[in-house]
Amino acid sequence: MKHLKYIVILLCTLSVTCSCDYLSVDKYFDETLRYDSVFSNKLNLEKYVWGTAAMLPDPGAFWGNNFTPGIFACDEAMISGPLSEYRGMDYVLGAVSPDNNLFSSVWLDMYKVIRKANTILARMEEVPDLTSFEKMELMGYAYMLRAYAYYLILMDYGPVVILGNDILETNREPEYYDRSRATYDESVDYICQEFENAAKYLPTQVSSAYFGRPTKGAAYAMIARLRLQQASPLYNGGTASHTYFGDWTRSVDGEHYVSQNYSEEKWAIAAAAAKRVIDMGRYVLHTVPIDPTLSDAIDLPANVPTTNFPNGAGGIDPFRSYSDMFTGEVLMQRNAEVIWGSVSPSTLNYTRHSFPYNAMGGWNQVAVNQKIIDAYYMADGGTVSESGPYFTYNTVSTPDMVFSGYTLKNTVHPMFVNREMRFYASIGFSGRYWTASSTTETNRKEMVINYNYSGNGGIGVLSGGSAPTHYPVTGYGVTKYIHSDDAWAGTGYQQMPKSFPIIRYAEILLSYVEAINNLSTSYTFSDEESGTSVTVSRDVEEMAKYFNQIHYRVGLPGLSDTQLASVSEMQKIIEKERMIELAFENRRYYDVRRWGIYEESENERWMGLDMFSDPPSFYNIVPVDHVRARSRVVNKRMVLLPLTRSEVRKAPSLDQNPGWGD
Repeated sequence: MKHLKYIVILLCTLSVTCSCDYLSVDKYFDETLRYDSVFSNKLNLEKYVWGTAAMLPDPGAFWGNNFTPGIFACDEAMISGPLSEYRGMDYVLGAVSPDNNLFSSVWLDMYKVIRKANTILARMEEVPDLTSFEKMELMGYAYMLRAYAYYLILMDYGPVVILGNDILETNREPEYYDRSRATYDESVDYICQEFENAAKYLPTQVSSAYFGRPTKGAAYAMIARLRLQQASPLYNGGTASHTYFGDWTRSVDGEHYVSQNYSEEKWAIAAAAAKRVIDMGRYVLHTVPIDPTLSDAIDLPANVPTTNFPNGAGGIDPFRSYSDMFTGEVLMQRNAEVIWGSVSPSTLNYTRHSFPYNAMGGWNQVAVNQKIIDAYYMADGGTVSESGPYFTYNTVSTPDMVFSGYTLKNTVHPMFVNREMRFYASIGFSGRYWTASSTTETNRKEMVINYNYSGNGGIGVLSGGSAPTHYPVTGYGVTKYIHSDDAWAGTGYQQMPKSFPIIRYAEILLSYVEAINNLSTSYTFSDEESGTSVTVSRDVEEMAKYFNQIHYRVGLPGLSDTQLASVSEMQKIIEKERMIELAFENRRYYDVRRWGIYEESENERWMGLDMFSDPPSFYNIVPVDHVRARSRVVNKRMVLLPLTRSEVRKAPSLDQNPGWGD
């Protein structure tokens, strides 16, 4: 069945006086430029292409936006700021519905991008001064724009309406715009083919000056991400697919939108897609060599191999190797782990929401779930529920520890001592030392912030015991993107520029390990473009090789033979690893859904420290007594966003997502 899918009536009201701005294809990049002039010369076409790219959302804007629910719509974090700024909080509090769709711009704006990409592909032959090389490159970007726009729709809404190459006419009768949705598999297959088309023409690398432009590797990596999702329980038959989508069929032909039949081959396809990225040989995990002049890297635990990385954790600084990727210390433009990234003003802006209030100029509003805190390993790879030499919940902390430029004060609670490096890189906790080195005002820098009731970051001191919005309601904040120089108050204060990794090599490694973990036999696939083939199977040596690199990078031990032998245990380990490694990168919202554990994870009660007490009671782990923790809505329909009801009713063939009504 051929799908010529673009819903103009979703973008404007159907009346004789309607004016659809998205149809004014030149308006967004030059109000005075005639439409035909776009294709009169290369310069105008390039402006049009990059103007279209500028319509894509800032990928680091998942803290507060209307294009993705983000980290506040899952069990990672919540925020106490105004709901109007944080649509993800609105979503989990039940404020989003088909009649109040706060995320409708995803569907609408991305179809505008798709229409513009189609226009570029259809008319670029008209440009007289375009060389064959320039044409191929711009074709690659046009395909990538189209694929990525569809991808954003699919991730939040599920099955898409496929337009193909069509550019629909304007001012036609309503029936002309009535289109049905593709199935989930049809959607993924189409989008992946679009990424394949882009990869044929995209460069293998771009200069730092063009950071943000996608490469061949970016296209391949996006395919790997999509294929993994397609293979996952929610979309690949079995219990999760039956539970969430068993009754969801296409009204025009009765076809199930989501396959109800399990296919192991989908895991193999996902594994091959990830291995293709690995085999490019262009990407590596970011590491920082130990600086012998500093000698401040933390000592490795006895159970971590000291062989040089990647075969062990030797020769690298575990803290800097992870932290520097996000803080701005290392430019992502030069980071071989970042397959595709983007300068992100939003990421920079939202560091202020985790920064301490009052003296340090932040909003102090982001709160991390205790579940995430407890997921981080101890320094020797043990869990917080295990005993051992690195489990220190019931011991007295040592004097100040200084490692990799990070200071852990001797006044912190023992539960924050001897944790793995990603914990210190990512989490703000009571007693943390904040440097804010860029300001010259001594009373606005080098501060220890305490979140207990009477502490300088606590609810009691900030507002006399009322319920302010300027404290982390669990006792933990996010510091992953905060540099030691960053400051938001004081003379000379400034912040390091921030970029956001749309997809990085660590994710590809974890995707590959997850995919082959789910295989019971071997599969061989051929790559027509390269003329090579790849065979994938549940190879425990492969699993250890690529998973262990991620642990060695941060100074943790690798997998044991017992862990590798169990499919179910490995799946749990992978799920935990993604929770930690990709924390606050907008992956967990989608992961818990694709794994089919959304309701299970969301129904777990939010826990945190006792914010209404002072030590020692402050350190008791208690249910979070905040309306945004108590009032969260959990419903299986929330695995996908709803389409706007008024638009669904205008297009009889456009089916609503399950559970959201007509």
